[in-house]
Amino acid sequence: MIRVALTALLLAASYAIGAENAATPAADPVLERATLRSLGAYWIIRGDENKNAAVRVDYRRQGDATWHEGPPLFRVARGANKTKEYGTLLKVPEDAWLFAGSVVMLEPNTGYELKLTLSDPDGGGASKTLISHTTAEPIAPKGRIINITAGASLAAANKNAKPGDILLLHAGNYDGSFKVNRSGEPGKPIVWRGAGDGEVIIDGQHNERCFDASGIHDVWFENLTIQNAKYGIVSHESSRIVVRRCHIHDVDFGITASKNGNDSINDYFICDNTIEGRSVWPRSKGIENARGIQITGSGHVVAYNRIRGFADAMDTMPSPRCEAIDFHNNDCSELTDDGCEMDYSQRNTRCFENRFTNVYQGISTQPVYGGPTYIFRNVLFNVCVEPFKMHNSPSGALMIHNTVVKKGMPLMVFTKAPMENCVFRNNLFIGTADAYAFQCQAPTNDCDFDYDGYGGGPFGNFLKWNNVKYPNLATVREKAPIEKHAVQVDSATVFASGAQPPADEKQQVQTPPDLRLSTNTSAIDAGEKLPGFDDGFSGSAPDLGAYEIGAALPQYGPRAK
Repeated sequence: MIRVALTALLLAASYAIGAENAATPAADPVLERATLRSLGAYWIIRGDENKNAAVRVDYRRQGDATWHEGPPLFRVARGANKTKEYGTLLKVPEDAWLFAGSVVMLEPNTGYELKLTLSDPDGGGASKTLISHTTAEPIAPKGRIINITAGASLAAANKNAKPGDILLLHAGNYDGSFKVNRSGEPGKPIVWRGAGDGEVIIDGQHNERCFDASGIHDVWFENLTIQNAKYGIVSHESSRIVVRRCHIHDVDFGITASKNGNDSINDYFICDNTIEGRSVWPRSKGIENARGIQITGSGHVVAYNRIRGFADAMDTMPSPRCEAIDFHNNDCSELTDDGCEMDYSQRNTRCFENRFTNVYQGISTQPVYGGPTYIFRNVLFNVCVEPFKMHNSPSGALMIHNTVVKKGMPLMVFTKAPMENCVFRNNLFIGTADAYAFQCQAPTNDCDFDYDGYGGGPFGNFLKWNNVKYPNLATVREKAPIEKHAVQVDSATVFASGAQPPADEKQQVQTPPDLRLSTNTSAIDAGEKLPGFDDGFSGSAPDLGAYEIGAALPQYGPRAK
């Protein structure tokens, strides 16, 4: 009897352990707001205490027969999605895991199927197919046209505006600094548009705000020059705002949408603008507050803008929701703090195919709340300090296929705050003589850095990681917990243009060089295949950095009309 009871007890314990490790859905997966080129989702999974489950993602255009493998969903560190400022709107049970991720580089205005397949060697599993649609670039429907001539009262025009109206402003000067408080409707926006017969100047007259567009929805600003105020456009607590082909200058803040207590900042489209601030390169005033674009909420596209002369070009901001936001194809320079801040991101925010030149710090993730935040195929030239500022304990930042060229140490993390669950893959870092090729002062947990390329030097040591020094790359590959497949490249021959790091990063305004690879660099075919990020590579493996060999340069900044 004792033996039978003991056997039963052992079987019950074995079953309990198996149940803890078997992965099963807590609910159906959920799609997040779509953008022009990305679709994100998340799935809450129970069990899997040994963390060996995975969620594969396959996708296809609706109507196509062939599936394509995309990036797998990312396992968010348990509890990391709770923000310090607001907690979290997404409630994940304490005994469950959050998996989240995006399919990227998609076609705009296209229907897609996403097949999510949960698998676990310990049992469980499931498969779900989601149907979504990338967004289209907004096109205003025909509506009542109201012609407005120079000197007319914009406040009066606003008072009489109705959904569907196109307020056509003709060339000349207009007094700004007024409240836009009339909203359109979905499919019937109120459009403030320059008529195209000359420059339309909205002058803030040295006031706090040129346009105050807070608490409204479905309002568009197009082909306007907005100038001479502390803030160009402020649009807190608003939704479906379009800012397109505007010139915003002589401001401290270009576009600001950062107060989101009502969870209402959604679906902005900020594209093809030129936004110029008052900050001067090189940095001489320390850390400034000036920002080109500040935004929070979800479902936003910030793309094809030319931004310069601020502390930061583009920032995500803290609020109850900061997710499903894309920054891509922007051309940003002369920035006295950060090129882009992905700070306070919760999940499925994306910074890709941007160019940053003359920036004090590169792209910031201080902090990311669980992620994933995808930072990929960006080009950074003439960064004074850290290419990726990973302070304040980010969790879930993924740096993939970026190119960095700078004076001194090519990669560093100068903070004592720990970081966790961060991933580097297929990046290219080029610097000049310094103590290390890569120095990380932050304690790390569950971080995975590999398949990156480093060039320049000479370096006193190659790597410092978790307080251990590794003198050269051979030692790194043999003994370090990271960069087992890293390569060293010749900085003199890595780029076809012959581009080299700047000699004096803090004094010269550098012109962005062509950083496509030469045909005889060891960066070619040195990467790891990453479905969804480097499909269609030309050789035996993906190339390192932002550009696959033979690829055309992306469009950076405003597109031709």
